[in-house]
Amino acid sequence: MGDWIELFNGRDLEGWSARAEHAWRVAGAVRLKEEDAHLFAIEPGTGLMVNGDTGKTVDLHTTFEHGSCELHVEYCVSERSNSGVYLMGQYEIQILDSWGQPDAEVTFGTNGGIYARWVAETKTSYDGAAPRVNASRPPGEWQAFDVLFHAPRFDGAGRKVANARFERVLLNGVLIHEDFECTGPTRGAWNEEDIPTGPLRLQGDHGPVAYRNLRLRLL
Repeated sequence: MGDWIELFNGRDLEGWSARAEHAWRVAGAVRLKEEDAHLFAIEPGTGLMVNGDTGKTVDLHTTFEHGSCELHVEYCVSERSNSGVYLMGQYEIQILDSWGQPDAEVTFGTNGGIYARWVAETKTSYDGAAPRVNASRPPGEWQAFDVLFHAPRFDGAGRKVANARFERVLLNGVLIHEDFECTGPTRGAWNEEDIPTGPLRLQGDHGPVAYRNLRLRLL
């Protein structure tokens, strides 16, 4: 196992890129706006990254590509906001304001869910995994994922011999997934087929979200 790699230095967006002009920026703190909890009041400074004033911009991704890894991500969302962390740009762990949702009602779309795959022709979802429990915190509070992930494996001819697998996912210290295989990329992946490596990707167009303390080590 390798050393931890700090993906975000807290000062600027060095090591990060986007596929179009974007509104992501570095800030010192975020809090829910008193007059509208669907938005952040963003304070100047360093230490976190946030997806602009409106929370509607393009996805941000690392220039560094990874495969199998251990990952730590801290994030904060406003009320009713939505984002996602795509390992390798392909396999999404859902981020959503799911505070208060009963455990009996969680789905793959709940905070911490492994998002489903998608059949465009029939507009149906399949695979995906709901978290075992809803371990979400209220909007405006910082939350954390700790992930042990195995990339898909390929033989010398490029044929896939093992699916991508989430060995373990913890949300706020609570185990929410164990040994879940992705039969292919989840909905919204940048590639329709499995690939050996890819960037860490943060969804930016579904509402205000901030990230900090993003670190990864290769297995």
